[in-house]
Amino acid sequence: MTRKPTHPGRVFLEDVLKPLGLSVTEAAKMLGVSRKTLSEFVNEKAALSPEMALRISKATNTSAESWLNMQQKLTLWNASQHEPMNVIMFPMPIKAMEG
Repeated sequence: MTRKPTHPGRVFLEDVLKPLGLSVTEAAKMLGVSRKTLSEFVNEKAALSPEMALRISKATNTSAESWLNMQQKLTLWNASQHEPMNVIMFPMPIKAMEG
């Protein structure tokens, strides 16, 4: 089992806010979101939304995709911790097996 991916909110807090000396309140104003919204994100209580990824990418000159990729890896890891056991594999079509 691989380790749990880091929440993008933690990355934003540790790699952006702290080095810049910005508070959550200051950063929220700069991003155009409420303090509560940003606080929930950096405290890992909320997932990264595409809108927030765009705001962060614009403010940090990074790609929204890189932020969303972090969230996707975490979301998939969380889902894999509760994998359904009642799924039956589809039979492979003969054409696909001839390959």
